[in-house]
Amino acid sequence: MPRDAFDLCRYGMSESTEKQGSLSPLGDTLDELADRFGAQTALGLLVLDASPLEEIESRSGHEAHACALASLAAAVDKICGELCDGAQMVSVGELGRSELFVSIVRPTNDIDFYRDELPRLSHQLGERLARQGQRIVYPYLRKLPSLWIGRAYVMRNPRIGAVTQIRAAIDSGRQDAALNRSIDMRERSFEFMDVLVSGRVRSVYEPIVDAKGLTVFGYEALARGEEGSSFSGAAELFGMAAQENLLFELDCLCRHKALEGAIDFPDGVKLFMNIRPTSIHDPSFQPDALTRTLDECGLSPSDVVFEISEQESIENYEIFREARDAYGRLGFQFALDDTGAGYASLEAVLELSPEFIKVDRAFVKGINEDPARQNMVRAFQRIADDTNAKIIGEGLDTLEELQTLGELGIQFGQGWLFGKPAPLRRSS
Repeated sequence: MPRDAFDLCRYGMSESTEKQGSLSPLGDTLDELADRFGAQTALGLLVLDASPLEEIESRSGHEAHACALASLAAAVDKICGELCDGAQMVSVGELGRSELFVSIVRPTNDIDFYRDELPRLSHQLGERLARQGQRIVYPYLRKLPSLWIGRAYVMRNPRIGAVTQIRAAIDSGRQDAALNRSIDMRERSFEFMDVLVSGRVRSVYEPIVDAKGLTVFGYEALARGEEGSSFSGAAELFGMAAQENLLFELDCLCRHKALEGAIDFPDGVKLFMNIRPTSIHDPSFQPDALTRTLDECGLSPSDVVFEISEQESIENYEIFREARDAYGRLGFQFALDDTGAGYASLEAVLELSPEFIKVDRAFVKGINEDPARQNMVRAFQRIADDTNAKIIGEGLDTLEELQTLGELGIQFGQGWLFGKPAPLRRSS
């Protein structure tokens, strides 16, 4: 990463962090490291694969990526400085590589360094970075993605150039990081498959409230994994499912769990269920089979609203409309979720004619203080009026936001203002 890329990062960092963010690329520190790596010494090297941060560049641009990588470099330098008494050199990767190097030179006869200290440093660095994760990547990501650390050790051979040996150590460290990444991904794949096969997914329910009467109009079923597991949240579940090409299978399981958790559902309240466009191909989701399942749960089709995310692609609107009409004749209703979060909002509203339009939280947060957001919601309200749909404002956190939605004529709201998602209590 060029040094000037790090200089682009100027906000959200303390003075000390900003200074550390100017760490030099490997090429600029190679001569100094080669001088340290003299006779009767050994080089311990940690290679931190930070390539998962590259998604920041695709989302927010190269300046944001440079800022996050600078923040990571500062954290690595600080942690290793505390663990190594400042004996380390930290440098950033070569041009085009999101990686960091931690180099430590010790006497060749320091056996404890090879046997204990270097492995312990690698382990503790990974642990402490994980604990600091959110601060490192804020505001670009919600949490620090998994990073992989490889280590290498090489003793100085006077017959071979120091730079040649350093380069060999870097290659070895990269290979070790790649191996650790493969092992980690393999273990996560097995863990996820075990979750899927054993059905260890549960549903929690978030209230949707009538803004005027403050009565519960419905509950949205949200998928969760086991608390404390690697897949406790919906983002982790569906992210891994996408990676493993198992989205259809996870979607089927989540719909089953949503109905399973809705037994003894309150009378007169709607159950909002998230479905993917591919759900129409699931045999258990066909109208007859689904109606039988609802009977077993004490629900009828008129109690259920299917939510389609605006961010998920519907490849063929004509085919999906036919399925929607078939479900609609039975009494099911549809909601378009995350409206405004992507680029196809208006097309999706016109093509699907949903009964409910859920306006994305990005337009609701702080709406009481933002005329631009108010104008956007007014525009959605006009579209809803023209299509006989009802608006649900998502992500409500404050009474002021709720009051503003009411003033704009929005009938329903959803968010932590009304309580966090939780399992439904069954009647005794």
